[in-house]
Amino acid sequence: MDPSTSDLSDDTPHAARLGYVAILVAASGWALIGVFTRRLGADGMAASELATWRALLGGACFALQVAVARRADAPGGPSVPASRGVGVAARLAAFCLIGVVVFFASLPLAIEAGGITLAYVLLYTAPAWVALGARMFLGHRLAAIDVALVGATLLGAAAISAAGGKHITIGVASVGWGLASGITYASYYLLGRRLFAELGAARTYAIVLPAGGAILALLVRPAWPNVSQWWLLAGLTVISTWLPYQCLAVGLARVPPSRAVVVATVEPVLAATLGAVFYGERPGPLGIVGGVTVLVAATLSSLRR
Repeated sequence: MDPSTSDLSDDTPHAARLGYVAILVAASGWALIGVFTRRLGADGMAASELATWRALLGGACFALQVAVARRADAPGGPSVPASRGVGVAARLAAFCLIGVVVFFASLPLAIEAGGITLAYVLLYTAPAWVALGARMFLGHRLAAIDVALVGATLLGAAAISAAGGKHITIGVASVGWGLASGITYASYYLLGRRLFAELGAARTYAIVLPAGGAILALLVRPAWPNVSQWWLLAGLTVISTWLPYQCLAVGLARVPPSRAVVVATVEPVLAATLGAVFYGERPGPLGIVGGVTVLVAATLSSLRR
């Protein structure tokens, strides 16, 4: 899923191929969050601790990126008039709490509670929450097709939640955290996109990730990682946090958003495949139907948006 889409793209064949590869790499990196979560959990790290370290270390990567860009006299991002500073600060605070503190915690907690497949399909209910949030908070009108897609998404999520499957745990925690990840991921569209335009994506993440990580650290009080956990956290930080956003920026500069979002939908499919290969996860027939319904609705919603 891409919260920082642009309508500008280079449509030359070579550039388009590079763009599609970059978006595929980004989606693959995000899909690997499930594997890192399961591996770190097996090594004794709780999902809430993982979320804390991911936010802190990811924020450090983006802060270093911004510092290097400034040192090289590269533009650090758009400037913001002082008169708009209060509004930007309020949006940063909201994005930090919703898009980092809650979102970064809810996805690994959903994986820990119910498995990778369930967590990622429920994550992809986000476009439905974007549509509802845009209607409630931004005054956007919903066409009949938008209402139908929201309904299809919720029906698909209900089917998944009722289906279960092999090594997939259905319960209040797994479904609740999965839906929370989808709802809070919607903030990347409702709050994040405007901040990306005002500050630049790297500067925004350099602010909200360390702040969110500090809040999580106060709440969670994470233990200091051991050597093997540090290696896994390094992979989670670079491969599944910092690198995907860089690849997404490369891809969106070369591929129209309407095509990019279709490629990005490989994320939950790959995540489910990894769950099946490494952890034996097998959704039931109703769960498969529900999952396909959610992914199709998510793709169509993103294309319309």
